[in-house]
Amino acid sequence: MGRSPQLIIIFLSVFLMISASANEFVKSVFVFGDSLFDPGNNPFVKNCTAQANFPPYGSNFFGQPTGRFTNGRTVADFIAQFLGIELQKPFQEVYQEFTNGSRKDFPANGINFASGGSGVLPYTNKNVGVTPIQVQLQQLQTLIDENRLHKTLISNSLFFLESGSNDIFNYFMSPHTISSKAYIDNMLKEVSHFIDKIYEVGARRIAIFSVGPMGCIPAKVLLPDAHIDQCLDKINNIVKDYNKGLEDMVNDIPRNYRDAISVYGLVYNITQDIRANPGSYGFVNVYKACCGGGPLNGILQCGTDGYDKCSNPDDFFFWDYFHPSEHTYKLMSESLWNGGNNQIRPMNLKSLANINLSLT
Repeated sequence: MGRSPQLIIIFLSVFLMISASANEFVKSVFVFGDSLFDPGNNPFVKNCTAQANFPPYGSNFFGQPTGRFTNGRTVADFIAQFLGIELQKPFQEVYQEFTNGSRKDFPANGINFASGGSGVLPYTNKNVGVTPIQVQLQQLQTLIDENRLHKTLISNSLFFLESGSNDIFNYFMSPHTISSKAYIDNMLKEVSHFIDKIYEVGARRIAIFSVGPMGCIPAKVLLPDAHIDQCLDKINNIVKDYNKGLEDMVNDIPRNYRDAISVYGLVYNITQDIRANPGSYGFVNVYKACCGGGPLNGILQCGTDGYDKCSNPDDFFFWDYFHPSEHTYKLMSESLWNGGNNQIRPMNLKSLANINLSLT
């Protein structure tokens, strides 16, 4: 039996309305975290020595260093492009523009506070001048207090947090003074405080991303008992415990915070799937960094004296000793934007961005 013309017209009308509504509700993103998201905040921070503002960082997309710790775009950049908006600028750059008078209005597409080398614990890599998430929150509050940022924009934005890898790696770089469980509990308390704070200022669409398998990064060779040809399970086990706590926290957000919606990005799972099937994703090497020096290119930072660089970064999962390549970030971003429950749950970022929240 054929469909009536009226039903076809109704179906097409509904389809066009849904299509037209894409990206209607979210046009800005507030980003917090570490070097996996940092768009170039650290170069503006005096005495910060955790830097990627020199060649060949940024060479494969921007054509020059931007302060990003990869050869091109990060996950935050790709998500911005999927939303159809400009890439978020570093907070430090925007605030400098406010201070010198060259900028009057807050960027309509949001802002990025992430700082390479930082963690969820306030003392992680403090000695190298990074900006922990506690200070990143203070920077957000400063913009609000100075009336540069209005609550309407906040409530209609996505809020991203990706942090914890530096805290966990540092736990193994020095003698332990507390148990791993106590350490993870301290980390999770800081994340809980972060969620409290962003909700208090108006955040309602919240995305928390897991830490990847830190026991598999090239920089593992800096640690005792590391093996070139296998991951360090003792690190990955702690990562899994931290990630479990993160997901539990995300699941509790709708119950504990009225009108808030949260998603949990399974970066760990996405990474392990790519590593288990490298050829399917266009990779030749998922162990060694494209750029660096020493075993697995995991001893020297890319761009420093004596470094070596591969001819095609897209062949490599890792760009440098800690960070994925732009090719990897693109694959991760696609999974987080449009993936299923094995990649991000209870919904993907595209769905989160297009939910019409009736705030009360």
